[in-house]
Amino acid sequence: MWKVRDDEPGYAFLKESTAPAVNYYEAPIDLIARTGGALPAGREMFINEEPGVGANPNRNKQHAFHFTADNCIGCHACEAACSEKNDNPAHISFRSVGYVEGGTYPDFKRMNISMACNHCDDPVCLKGCPTRAYTKHVEYGAVLQDPETCFGCGYCTWVCPYNAPQLDPIKGQVSKCNMCVDRLEVNLKPACVSACLGNALNFGVVDDLPENREQGKLSIPGFPDPEITHPNIRFQQIKNMPDEVTRTDGMAVKYHKGDDGQYRPVVDQKKGVEKKWSLSKLSSRENPLVIFTMVSQISLGAFLIAFLGAQLGINSLMAMRDSVMYIPLMAVTVGFAGLGMLMSATHLGKPWRFYRGFNNLRHSPVCREGLGMLLYMVFAGLHLLSMLPANSVFIELMGDWGRFDAFASVCGYLALTAGAVGLYYMYRCYRIPARPFWNHWQTATSFLGTAITLGSVLIGVVGMPTLILLDGNTSQLFAIALGGIALGSVMEGLGLYCHARAMDAANNEGSVSHYIQSTVFGKSYVLRNILIAANASVALLLLLLAPSVIGLGVALLVCLSVFVTALIGRTLFYVLVIPTTMPGAFFWKNKDFEEHAREIGLANMPQVGVVAHAH
Repeated sequence: MWKVRDDEPGYAFLKESTAPAVNYYEAPIDLIARTGGALPAGREMFINEEPGVGANPNRNKQHAFHFTADNCIGCHACEAACSEKNDNPAHISFRSVGYVEGGTYPDFKRMNISMACNHCDDPVCLKGCPTRAYTKHVEYGAVLQDPETCFGCGYCTWVCPYNAPQLDPIKGQVSKCNMCVDRLEVNLKPACVSACLGNALNFGVVDDLPENREQGKLSIPGFPDPEITHPNIRFQQIKNMPDEVTRTDGMAVKYHKGDDGQYRPVVDQKKGVEKKWSLSKLSSRENPLVIFTMVSQISLGAFLIAFLGAQLGINSLMAMRDSVMYIPLMAVTVGFAGLGMLMSATHLGKPWRFYRGFNNLRHSPVCREGLGMLLYMVFAGLHLLSMLPANSVFIELMGDWGRFDAFASVCGYLALTAGAVGLYYMYRCYRIPARPFWNHWQTATSFLGTAITLGSVLIGVVGMPTLILLDGNTSQLFAIALGGIALGSVMEGLGLYCHARAMDAANNEGSVSHYIQSTVFGKSYVLRNILIAANASVALLLLLLAPSVIGLGVALLVCLSVFVTALIGRTLFYVLVIPTTMPGAFFWKNKDFEEHAREIGLANMPQVGVVAHAH
């Protein structure tokens, strides 16, 4: 138990609760009632690995922070107290103070915002975490995370709108605010609250206003939509801010006051309007995921065309299946699936703990994606093995073992089913309300379009030489490959067009991502769009012409263009996304400073809080 000092000041203790029976969202504040009495009221939490139950009379009620924006002076004492208590390094901070400001001299105003984990009623971090490192406790309603269970995928940092989970690239694991439950057990407020100099932070049972407070608002300027998670934080802000306020960090976001009095994010053209290539900036920490998604989708697309086409009786694909090259083709698809799984594991902070990625199948799309792709790889591998005895090279070397066509077909259909599940949840992983640029159906057309285009490229590259040597029906396979390239390119292009229109009209962080896409990466973005249109147009044109040597040469150029297009598009997908995070402050909390620190070598000084990417 936490040791209470003899001279602990009175303001550090929690007050008696006079909270109502339900909170703003009509959920019971008594958390035992939420479980229907399934959990005992006096359960031990084993805080700091010690047994015991504290004396707090309200330990089974939902607690919350209360932040009075008018009082915050931006001293960062709350940050310092939190980091000291949790022994955090310079590059990790569970609580941070950001700023928004607006107006002109002499009527210029700044508002400070202190934010940590809000221990939400609907914690998206808990649902998204594949390892089940998160638990929503009936004690205080604390959402606690176990860094030792975490394997460092960082998905919780994607889905949280408040930048609460902190991924440590050195330790390869996530940690976050734990509500100071050890202090709560002895009726003390969290360390950050006790350290607040301006009486801006307070804490207690949710919707029980602190003394001398009259507001329990759900949001203030810069705070993301509370409907995403139903956060347990309440605000007071009586002083008016200008109708438009900006962030002091480098994010191209500002907040505009609507007719309803709510501030919403809009584009702030901090990056100018000049179109640039910025090719060096296309590389990111998510590079392993670029490879994972691309090679997995190539594998799925090629397997779908080769296997299902032969099953449907398409002559050229049946000839491919009966040829000596079918086994190498299937080996490539299985190999790509395996490479994808390997890249997915190397993206983890603790790759050797990849097996924990299936612990939360009930909620996490990451788990379902991983399981679907793993089963696809297994069944595709079994399909390959069951087709091997029918291969002429195998027969010459090992003798005639007979055929296992029925088993091969069953494994093929199971592989397609598992692959469809994996691809669907690959898409669902990115439908994140906290990342509006991804949260659009275009992500599905992008993933499916890539599978069809690059899968068709692989089929064409392997199949055309094979059928030429076998004197098979090259015209049909040529048409299938080109048709797939055209279909996938049209599908992706249509999705991108609708996505761009939606982001332009959205007035949220997705609009900001599209602004960055059109300026900082403007030339790369235009090139990708031109290539998509060219790929579809040339593929359709070649379909109208008879196969020839020139046609094959042009088709090879189209295949290369398709790969370049997909690579540019996928890297843009990862580097452009801007989350609905809280306003940052200085040093490592400002992404522009972080980038600058890496460029000039400041990242080599650990005291600035910027560390090198681990991957």
